[in-house]
Amino acid sequence: MKSKLSRRQFLHLVSPVAALPAATRLGSAQTYPSRTVTIIVPFAAGGPTDLAGRVVAEHMSRMLGQQFIVENVVGAGGTTGSIRAMRAAPDGYTIELGQLGTHAAAVALYPNLAYRPDVDFAPIGIVVDQAVLIVARKDFPARDLREFGSYLKANSAKLNMAHAGVGSITHFTGLLLNSIVGANPTLVPFTGSAPAITALVAGQVDYICDPITDIAPQVQAGTLKAYAIGTPTRNAVLPDVPTSREAGMPEFAVSAWYGLFAPKETPQPILDVLTRALDRLLDDEGVRKRLIDVGCDIPEKARRGQQQLAALVKNEIARWTPIIKAVSVKSE
Repeated sequence: MKSKLSRRQFLHLVSPVAALPAATRLGSAQTYPSRTVTIIVPFAAGGPTDLAGRVVAEHMSRMLGQQFIVENVVGAGGTTGSIRAMRAAPDGYTIELGQLGTHAAAVALYPNLAYRPDVDFAPIGIVVDQAVLIVARKDFPARDLREFGSYLKANSAKLNMAHAGVGSITHFTGLLLNSIVGANPTLVPFTGSAPAITALVAGQVDYICDPITDIAPQVQAGTLKAYAIGTPTRNAVLPDVPTSREAGMPEFAVSAWYGLFAPKETPQPILDVLTRALDRLLDDEGVRKRLIDVGCDIPEKARRGQQQLAALVKNEIARWTPIIKAVSVKSE
């Protein structure tokens, strides 16, 4: 005859089993990292997100004594890679370099988005900001931003705006520019920023809005014409390019931010290890020079950290959702 367990005996037997996953994660946090960490970059190699991701990987490897590698997971405006990161085990060994597009604009661009950026990720910290520029082919007829806006509005039916795919920073910042001007040009998608810039230099498209790290070399070389930069102050890499406010279009206030995220439920001790390492990285003189020399802005201490990135994501979702909905752009 089988004996019947009392409720107390049953709970005594199962409670260690139920607690095992959490205990295992907390135990692992004490020795983290003990193996290779993958940083998912949700865009192609060579672009601004990839640049930031590789700088982080290189210096995190040195600081934490384990290899950090970049995996480019492209598609659907960066949301394919973000979904992969969201669904990864919450153990700190798969994290993501997300950005303004994947963790803010995507909410409005993709009505059926499989994740909520402000809920399904644990923020680690902001990495860098990159100013967004309004840039045209070198023979574009406008001499300054005011003329550019007037020409774009009057001739939008025959002008082409390049972008690096729906959901990319080049895409929705271009939508913002068009809405400010009141233009409706043909939107020409490319598989990334690099081919879009190549086409712009060749005169096959007319203009683009793009982060500074992508576009500065061509502006410096005179192969493209920059009309304005979307930050409050000029950038030392392109000191002759006026801010959008100086040039007469203060509504175009755009800076592309990039931040590190882990899957939700990643143990707090692991998040803290990564946040502290990122803070040290951003204080490293070699890293700072490398990033500043290509046009990046390093966040001040007050803007770094987990809570600051969480607040930024919420604020940016609130800012970009009505902008994108106003121009009725969606991607299924």
